[in-house]
Amino acid sequence: MPTQPTTKIALYRTQHRTEGVKKVLELLDFPTVQDKHVVLKPNFNTADPTPASTHNDTLRQLVLELQGRGASAITLGERSYQRFEEVIEQKGVDGLAAKLGFDIVNLERDNKTLCQRDDLHWEEGFYVPRTITEAEYIVSTCCLKTHGYGGVFTMSLKLSVGILPERHMSELHGSDHMRDMIAEINLAYSPDLIVLDGIEAFIDGGPSQGTVRNGDVMLAGTDRVAVDAVGVTILKDLGSNRVDGKIFQQEQIRRVVELGIASRVWNRLNFSPQTSQVVSMPKGCDRF
Repeated sequence: MPTQPTTKIALYRTQHRTEGVKKVLELLDFPTVQDKHVVLKPNFNTADPTPASTHNDTLRQLVLELQGRGASAITLGERSYQRFEEVIEQKGVDGLAAKLGFDIVNLERDNKTLCQRDDLHWEEGFYVPRTITEAEYIVSTCCLKTHGYGGVFTMSLKLSVGILPERHMSELHGSDHMRDMIAEINLAYSPDLIVLDGIEAFIDGGPSQGTVRNGDVMLAGTDRVAVDAVGVTILKDLGSNRVDGKIFQQEQIRRVVELGIASRVWNRLNFSPQTSQVVSMPKGCDRF
């Protein structure tokens, strides 16, 4: 049989976000940001404390790492459930942007492009901000958590909901195909780098409040399916009972594979030699 394509995930065990971001980016091979305008998509749906939202330490170090690697500019793009300006102010992100020199865009107010296909569960397609569709380089930074809706987890695939206009939320939340629809949003864009903060995790509840466990891990990768598969494995290892069955049977992951969004579909984790020296493989990774 032909060799199954693989993708590498950098996984570093730590309780310190600054160290964690530095280390996973050292361990991972990812497309260069040299002279690129980077669009950075965090999780600022609300201003609730991490893991409900992106931690400022993670955001700060990620911006510094991108700038240090030669990014020409960085724009943070997000759409919040709460009033966007209030979330940014409560989180202190406006002050961080002024200090570090990056821009902030409210994606709700951005010009938008329609994404529509006959095989989607969205009745009339969905609109995507042009900041995302026209981005030269996209970095997603997400949290490790479950979601209040059964079978939904909030990591790199679910982060895509935050690019859609608020008007789409009633259709999404009212549909029996919500998990499929979340996956389908990912047709509209492809991040070049994903950094997942698993220092703390919601193993139940979410997205704003839930049962917290210490995951003590930072992840990075270039494949959304791989990042979420590892994340779900860690949630299960931390005691979450919100994810039933095998990892690739989860509806969000199954649907992105059906759509061909995953450029590298794989059966096993392939850690880089450097990574394997600093962390043990999570339980269950050989049962995907």
